[in-house]
Amino acid sequence: MSPPPETLEQRLHVTRSRSNPGGTAQAAEGKVGFRDRKPQWLKVPAPGGPNYRRLKSSIERDGLHTVCQEANCPNVGECWERGTATFMILGDVCTRRCGFCNVQTGKPTWHDPLEPLRVANQVKRMGLRHAVVTSVDRDDLPDYGAGAFVGVIRSIRRMAPGCAVEVLTPDFRGEEMPLARVISERPDVFNHNVETVPRLYPVARRGSDFMRSARVLRMAKEMGGDEVVTKSGLMVGLGEEFDEMVEAFGILRQHGVQVLTVGQYLRPTEKHLPVDRYWHPDEFAALERAARDLGFESVASGPLVRSSYHADESAREAAEQRATATIG
Repeated sequence: MSPPPETLEQRLHVTRSRSNPGGTAQAAEGKVGFRDRKPQWLKVPAPGGPNYRRLKSSIERDGLHTVCQEANCPNVGECWERGTATFMILGDVCTRRCGFCNVQTGKPTWHDPLEPLRVANQVKRMGLRHAVVTSVDRDDLPDYGAGAFVGVIRSIRRMAPGCAVEVLTPDFRGEEMPLARVISERPDVFNHNVETVPRLYPVARRGSDFMRSARVLRMAKEMGGDEVVTKSGLMVGLGEEFDEMVEAFGILRQHGVQVLTVGQYLRPTEKHLPVDRYWHPDEFAALERAARDLGFESVASGPLVRSSYHADESAREAAEQRATATIG
């Protein structure tokens, strides 16, 4: 009798590397081929409008990075035409190897103490009302990069005082002090994405832990109180089931998360994890209903939804929900 075939997790465990974060799973049966035609609902116009070109030139001139570019976000054209962007601080090399992420992995060497001022200057120049700031994982730094977030929040508050600030941080290895430093600056929104369901962490997020991320979100809420909105996001298309997604939503609600985003995973290259399937828009609508039934104050669920997509609208909806609950 022939031995049973290897599971996806077993195959990825032995084939993943820095140069090939998704292992060899692109050949796995039953997955969506990298060059297969995408459903109509995932097609978006290529970016290239006048405001997009202007912002691209301005951001590159200041030597800044955006997750819009580094992660090949499908909404980059729409968001930049609206005059919004998500800044990625602490360089463009990550210390972790998530199998779905297009940011390069390696040993970071870049750190610019003036970066917070340059980000704030760009926020002021763009006239943003809601700025999102994220970073690569920097497990090589003593504070895991928390000090850089502090510097950016303070700089934006000084240079663009009318702009709301949302931070999308790493998990800081679950340590309280780096997180406390960030929350003490009272960002309007604290976001940390769990990305996928707990079962798929060994495949998609090696080096991370779902419950550790949930605890980070709970601690952020406890530290920030009503002044800080907590937010998280997940992707579908890695092999999760509907019930697993709803169960993950429930864990996040139990840990005080107020705003939720859900979007479709799109494979950046053939070296990354394969797409298990493309979820239909009706399924995203069902996920949104399930999340709202659990009590989330704002939910954005759709094929092209990303964590920072229309972030200002999500924050506003959450604030309105809290105001209504207070009045009631």
